[in-house]
Amino acid sequence: MLRCIAAVSAALIFSALTALPARAADKVVLMLNWYVYGEHAPFYYGKAKGIYAADGIDLEIQEGRGSAATTQAVAAKTANFGYVDVPTMMRAAVKGAPIIATGVLLQTSPMSVMGLAEKNIRKPEDIKGKTVAITPADSMTQIWPLFLKKTGLKESDFTTVAGDAQTKLQAVINGRADLLLGYVMDQSMKIKDATGKDVYPIKFADYGINMVSSGLVANTDYVKANADVVRRFMDATTKAVEAAEKDPRAAAQSILDANPKGGKIGTLTEGFELTIPLYRTPETRNKRPFQVTDQNMKDTVDLMVEYGGLDAKAKDNPKAFYTNEYLPK
Repeated sequence: MLRCIAAVSAALIFSALTALPARAADKVVLMLNWYVYGEHAPFYYGKAKGIYAADGIDLEIQEGRGSAATTQAVAAKTANFGYVDVPTMMRAAVKGAPIIATGVLLQTSPMSVMGLAEKNIRKPEDIKGKTVAITPADSMTQIWPLFLKKTGLKESDFTTVAGDAQTKLQAVINGRADLLLGYVMDQSMKIKDATGKDVYPIKFADYGINMVSSGLVANTDYVKANADVVRRFMDATTKAVEAAEKDPRAAAQSILDANPKGGKIGTLTEGFELTIPLYRTPETRNKRPFQVTDQNMKDTVDLMVEYGGLDAKAKDNPKAFYTNEYLPK
């Protein structure tokens, strides 16, 4: 009889435990730096493959309208995380914005000067006598003088035309400019989509300009209050990036599955493939994504102070702008 009662009791306890609802996933809003393009593939792929869900994250991805605007939204807690240009975030943080990078993904700069491959402009000296389209005050234009210095070029060696981001693109697409300042995986793909022609970028990083680019940022108060969520989000995103690296086309397709008007599969795939080499430097080539080095961040701060308008006090403590604490070991 006692064994019977014990068995019934155990069965009732088991039934009660199995009837308990599963823990609800934590809602996380990620705001991108811009309208979706190939660089963003890992976030969509991670969501589609259930990688975020497996870490208890219910991810919502929102398009952005520039890194500065996304940084403001995250600082104001309108979004939990932002995917932004880290040097842009630094400008806000040094002025007191409560924001920090929880992972730096692009550790090699995508900045370049690019034009149609058929024009055969493949090295800095080929820029002489050409017309270059720029957007005044954007991040690339601020670093452009350093590129000229390192390559021995002078502004008098070429003609400069200025306009907003779309005007700059149209100038190259319509032949009014030979080159523009752009990101190797972004503007180059927009030109190719519009013209059907290949684009050749002369990368700033190939000429000794060592600085980080895009990363994930969050409000500092949010990070302190939600350390477990931040840790699980960074774990899932690390896994999503690693999975996307292994199948770029499937990762790009996940963008279109979520947003059918998000581009063309060919250029989304190519854009993402051009992004992957930017994830690591020679120092981090054997590490998992986001594992940025202190030296890389210090070099970035130094360059931004000298050329990018970053307040000189940023050099006092470069580590204030980022943390690797929440990354998977």
